[in-house]
Amino acid sequence: MPLTLQENLRGLLYAPYYAALALGGYRQEGVTVEFVSAPAPAQAPDGLFAGTVDVAWGGPMRVMHAHEARADCDLVCFGEVVTRDPFLLVGREPRPDFALADLYGAHVATVSEVPTPWLCLQEDLRRADLDPEALPRVADRTMAENMASLRRGEIDVVQLFEPFAEELIAAGEGHLWYAAAMRGPTAYTSFYARRSVVSARRDEMKKLVRGLYRTQKWLHANPPEALAGVVQSFFPSVPPSLLRPAVARYRALGIWGSNPILSRAGYNRLQASLISARFVERAAPFEQTVDNSLAEEVVREDPTPLQT
Repeated sequence: MPLTLQENLRGLLYAPYYAALALGGYRQEGVTVEFVSAPAPAQAPDGLFAGTVDVAWGGPMRVMHAHEARADCDLVCFGEVVTRDPFLLVGREPRPDFALADLYGAHVATVSEVPTPWLCLQEDLRRADLDPEALPRVADRTMAENMASLRRGEIDVVQLFEPFAEELIAAGEGHLWYAAAMRGPTAYTSFYARRSVVSARRDEMKKLVRGLYRTQKWLHANPPEALAGVVQSFFPSVPPSLLRPAVARYRALGIWGSNPILSRAGYNRLQASLISARFVERAAPFEQTVDNSLAEEVVREDPTPLQT
């Protein structure tokens, strides 16, 4: 019986997960995966509770929110890939000496498609002794719409992920002001599933994590161009000339972890962001929503990198 694996949305930040599919990482471990997409990011957990999806990847933010919203929630995170915030602030003019306070003198557009980028950025502002609620911003447009506004000169700085940022930078229409990854560990993306399903299908889930870990080893042993080539088919509209530098930027920023263990420090930073933004009243504790046992087991076993 295959494991139904769900992505929450298509994004380059998830490249190691796509690489595991493309390189046969799960198949090499003897687990069959049926790959599906969520109807919308906010609906990603629904399939897990309905039983139509066995495991998903997405933000631990979704898991924390579900634990607060549902008394029956038993979602648990395991198999982390994105260990730092992948979002970037790209400005219309160069700002080599950028400080977060500079946003208050600019026309700013933040991400609307998913909440985590703003939740984390507003926490950055608070820690810089700035008031995020005093920041005028466009918060209801897509990243593509905000890019168009920047090009027209209507917006000074936009919050984007790759390869959108690279598109502006490569064309000379945008300049990197701030990489959120520089704040340090922030738990951004992991596998998650119902704890009851992880228990019932533990052997398959371990194989899933093992295939992921072997993919992570392959990723970090090869140049960024190799990863870009492997995941190109997932981004058919993105030319290789943009995909390669976008992947290289994420590699340089340390977006992708070297193993699937989800760190407490990254979890705590994300938790603080959700609480300070009042997205949740009190996020569930690490022990309730994270199970590193599978990842710790496969790391101890030290499997070889995927061979391609």
